[in-house]
Amino acid sequence: MSTSTEPPLDPELVHDVYARLREEIGKVIAGQEHVVNTLLLSLFCQGHCLLIGVPGLAKTLLARSLASSLGLNFNRIQFTPDLMPGDILGSEILHQRQGEVEFEFQLGPVFTNLLLADEINRTPPKTQSALLEAMQERKVTVAGKSRPLDNPFLVVATQNPIEHEGTYPLPEAQLDRFMFSIHLSYPGKEIEAEIVRRTTQNKDVTLNSVVEKDEILQVEKIIRAVPVADHVVNYAVELSHATRPKEEGTSEVAKQYIEWGAGPRASQYLVLGAKALALMGGRSAPETRHIREVAPFVFSHRIVPNYRATGEGLTAADLAAQLLDEVKEPNYDAD
Repeated sequence: MSTSTEPPLDPELVHDVYARLREEIGKVIAGQEHVVNTLLLSLFCQGHCLLIGVPGLAKTLLARSLASSLGLNFNRIQFTPDLMPGDILGSEILHQRQGEVEFEFQLGPVFTNLLLADEINRTPPKTQSALLEAMQERKVTVAGKSRPLDNPFLVVATQNPIEHEGTYPLPEAQLDRFMFSIHLSYPGKEIEAEIVRRTTQNKDVTLNSVVEKDEILQVEKIIRAVPVADHVVNYAVELSHATRPKEEGTSEVAKQYIEWGAGPRASQYLVLGAKALALMGGRSAPETRHIREVAPFVFSHRIVPNYRATGEGLTAADLAAQLLDEVKEPNYDAD
């Protein structure tokens, strides 16, 4: 009889790993609890995250701090108008050795565990699309040969919402690869005062690696293995369908204000995010309230407002909030 060498799945590991990372990152990042929590959700689910905020809100520092706390390989790409796909994926270099000519593949910065795509909307769509295969299939194809990426692999992209000159809107296919989009707001006065104190003293904080790579991979397996009640899955699907204006029985919000709604990947991410959120909070299984908590981050980059919404100043985030008000949770407990 063969015995498995795989360690048993322990749901408590998710909460333990979350607590360790949250404490370590908190040594550098003041406030922004919902941003840190959602980024960790994305990591645990092996998703990708889009951070949207004005300069100076510690988007880059947050990504670096996460990489340091995990002890993972970290690369940063500054996206610019002249960036080429080869600058991301790598390219074949011609070498002449002992009279023979041969090609050698030089790995690009995408071959890492955590990739920071800084100001991703500053590069043309051709270069942006170089990340599509990497984000979806965890591999890249160059010169007809596929090369796998290391696991875990997480893309954290940043975007400045107030500068439009010299930028290129992300294609819908690219946006859909991101599990979450997070809008960073200005800190409150107390938090900003703490930030000023931390950054104006002659004191460097060194973050330690508090989580092993194998633990992150184990966390992902645990989350995938968590059972989900049918009514929780059905609620996630109902929310996604309610964003689509041409679906039968769609929401009033979609009929009036939405041009295009979220696809099936949104339903998948709602359930996956809810499972991770439940375990992070010490629960054994997700409830519909967990679906609602992750929904704004799943929908805000998948809903395309129509002209009427734009004319009334309604953003995708506003429409997602209205949608959650319209589509009610089931009237029974999830336990």
